[in-house]
Amino acid sequence: MNLNLAAGGSVEASEIVFGRKFNEALVHQVVNAYLVGSRQGTRKQKTRSEVSGGGRKPWRQKGTGRARAGTIRSPIWVGGGRAFPARCQDYNQKVNRKMYRAAMQCILAELVRQERIVLVEKFAITEAKTKAMVKNLSELKVYDALVVIEAVEADLYLATRNIPKVDVVDASSINPVSLVASEKVIMTVGALKKIEEMLS
Repeated sequence: MNLNLAAGGSVEASEIVFGRKFNEALVHQVVNAYLVGSRQGTRKQKTRSEVSGGGRKPWRQKGTGRARAGTIRSPIWVGGGRAFPARCQDYNQKVNRKMYRAAMQCILAELVRQERIVLVEKFAITEAKTKAMVKNLSELKVYDALVVIEAVEADLYLATRNIPKVDVVDASSINPVSLVASEKVIMTVGALKKIEEMLS
């Protein structure tokens, strides 16, 4: 299949990668797995056995008129341990390589169908200035985009980091969430070929 270049002309692209039928259930599963996998899950609360203090019985068992108590670190006491404490948790969901590759192919193919991929021969700036990057984006009439290049250049990264809704990644770092979330995906021909190698 042929993909049109923004400046005119076209580039031959893999039908397997950019022409796959969309599978909504698969894409949803992979995107969800990617999102939950990014959760830290590092919360931790203490049980009654982990809270400091409470070594002795606060008062005798009978004769005080108060409810019997064995420790001041009971969950019903202020400063006591939690009855059902939060624990460190791993939220990762297993997604095998074949499923991930197929989901990425579905997403890229759908981006092509929706005309959300802007293909350029080369994407470079003359200096590491935000103004230069804004000028390049304005020429393409794109203001919310993921820029995918063959290899990230320091100047391009520095020029982009202050622009909201614009991000730069190399072809090997693309992920389903960033592709789906961006209004447009600006992709160089070199990045396109690298993605084809990865996902074919």
